[in-house]
Amino acid sequence: RGPAGSSNAAVAGMEELLSRSVPPLPPYETKEKAPPPAELRSAEFVRYYRALEAGPRAELLTRLARDFGVDHGRVAEFSAKVLQAREQQRELGALLQAEDRLRYYLNPQYRGLFQHLGRLEGGLRFLVELRGDLVEGLASKAVDGPHVKEMNGVLKNMLSEWFSTGFLNLERVTWQSPCEVLQKISDSEAVHPVRNWVDMKRRVGSYRRCYFFSHCAIPGEPLIVLHVALTSDISSNIQAIVKEVLPLETEDTDKITTAIFYSISLTQQGLQGVELGTYLIKRVVKELQKELPQIRAFSTLSPIPGFTKWLVGLLSSQTKELGRNELFTESEWEEISEITGDSTTETLKKVLNNNEWVRSDKLVKVLHSPFMRLCAWYLYGEKHRGYALNPVANFHLQNGSVMWRINWMADTSPRGIAASCGMMVNYRYFLEDTASNSAAYLGTKQIKASEQVLSLVSQFQQNSKL
Repeated sequence: RGPAGSSNAAVAGMEELLSRSVPPLPPYETKEKAPPPAELRSAEFVRYYRALEAGPRAELLTRLARDFGVDHGRVAEFSAKVLQAREQQRELGALLQAEDRLRYYLNPQYRGLFQHLGRLEGGLRFLVELRGDLVEGLASKAVDGPHVKEMNGVLKNMLSEWFSTGFLNLERVTWQSPCEVLQKISDSEAVHPVRNWVDMKRRVGSYRRCYFFSHCAIPGEPLIVLHVALTSDISSNIQAIVKEVLPLETEDTDKITTAIFYSISLTQQGLQGVELGTYLIKRVVKELQKELPQIRAFSTLSPIPGFTKWLVGLLSSQTKELGRNELFTESEWEEISEITGDSTTETLKKVLNNNEWVRSDKLVKVLHSPFMRLCAWYLYGEKHRGYALNPVANFHLQNGSVMWRINWMADTSPRGIAASCGMMVNYRYFLEDTASNSAAYLGTKQIKASEQVLSLVSQFQQNSKL
């Protein structure tokens, strides 16, 4: 048998496994009485899936989404019955029953498989892995099409219910925590990579707090991690927080008036889009208020991913359309050209695409003012469907924070320079206003911002043209 023969056999094996594993949707009348599926079949599906390489996994997910979705014929039939019940103005009970039937047949068949897997020992962990593969596959186009996107959405909603706050435990990490937990926290740090164990020890030591959520079905496993620095003012520089030095001092609680959330990282790709971060911040605030009631200010020190990319794109499009640049004032552009030795934007673009420019004090000085106002506009003025384009801004604004302060040269790590020209931003949480701020942002898309940010935005509107 050639490769074609063996691949046909593999496909046949896959189809057979799916038809065995995915329980048929029982008729509406007997939905309560349907026999529970054999646990062995769900376990067999898990074993089979885990043994596959990435390619066949993508194939299996595509077939599951395509062949075991919603029965469109049934949906059409029962939609017609709902319309009929309305038109004939039958009594409410009949209309509600018709709607209930329609709702039942809107369930895709694979949903039954996911439910059974969720009840297995270790099944929830498996479903998070499976959704991780879906998220990754959709991003890389390894799996694609409306069926797969739909299945991803269905699984995300199921996980959102299973990972709601009632099932989550808040745990604090200290240097005494189990080694594997410290290792996982270190590996998952997505914002400011942990350099070594000394660095890790610092991040769970004095004047620092680290918390994570775990789930009662996956105990001890960090799902999302939040790092906090306890300070005497709102930090404007990340190196001061994650620097290597290990002070041996014990905490002096009198010095602590402020909590800075400087990193939040999801450890499981499969939980993307499941509301965990918002709840984690709220729970940690409560925890800190209990432990340190003297804390007056809660704020983040957040990265601004995508700013440099946006700025370089802007420089390109302006040069293309106008043949010149309108982001800088004439005197700023003269100074920049003098330092770079070139009056075209090409050199500035090259400069931004490599981190060397921060070594030139002159450039750092002349770019300070224009970059601050451009960054304020990027955070405050650039929108996606009416909400902040920047994902970190959007997350904290949805939570009801205030865009508080943009900080120059706040992250001078290569990563910070590359992503956001070294700038960072504080989102400040005024606890008594978060609910109303959040409602205003989600409802009317209003961004609450401080004087500093608004003044930079108006400087942008006066001096830069978009």
